Amino acid sequence: MEKNVIRLLRAEEIECRAAAVNEKGVALLLYKDARVDQRILDETFGLFGWKRSHQCIDGKLYCTVEVYDSGKGEWVSKQDVGTMGYAEKEKSQASDSFKRACFNWGIGRELYSAPFIWIPASKADIQKKGEKFFCNSRFSVRSISYNCEREIDGLVIADEKGQKVYELKTGGMEAGKGKECRMPDKKMELLETELKRTGVGMGEVMERYHIHGPGDMTEELYGRIMKALERTKSAA
Repeated sequence: MEKNVIRLLRAEEIECRAAAVNEKGVALLLYKDARVDQRILDETFGLFGWKRSHQCIDGKLYCTVEVYDSGKGEWVSKQDVGTMGYAEKEKSQASDSFKRACFNWGIGRELYSAPFIWIPASKADIQKKGEKFFCNSRFSVRSISYNCEREIDGLVIADEKGQKVYELKTGGMEAGKGKECRMPDKKMELLETELKRTGVGMGEVMERYHIHGPGDMTEELYGRIMKALERTKSAA
């Protein structure tokens, strides 16, 4: 499964949800839905390369997502438990457990690095009903970018009219664009040493791991490549 790198979420795959609303503004959370998880699993592992199942344990619904490891000839599983929503409780618990299990596989894990997103009342339609405040505005992610650690470092959010209401200035790679990030010289020296020892060419590494060059390597991918090279015999 080493060549199956989970890609980062694109802007149109991320949704915004109001986490807290008061007279001064609204705080937003970023999230993904189950359809995004299904699409990325299909893209990464193939239509028949993954499967899901649900189990009820102590009254709680768990989801297990399994991926087929062709190298080992076995299924590898990751599991998590869901929480119930206010409507269609069984369906919401099944969907939530599936999304959480997919987080364990790395799908959308970059959302954990999202900054605190605050939209002031001047840029949102906030109404008060009784003792509670509600936000009638709808928000969407216009653009998003990531650094070499797969963390969000650029974000633009717009309202339903297309007006920009929040911006975190970018410094990394836009999802899907593959902007190069420089790997530290010391690590590049170690990689070059291992490539020379094993006789493996950089072109082979790029093809196997579906990258365009050393700059596309994340810290996680670099570690996996080095481990694979360490297990490779020295060239004659």
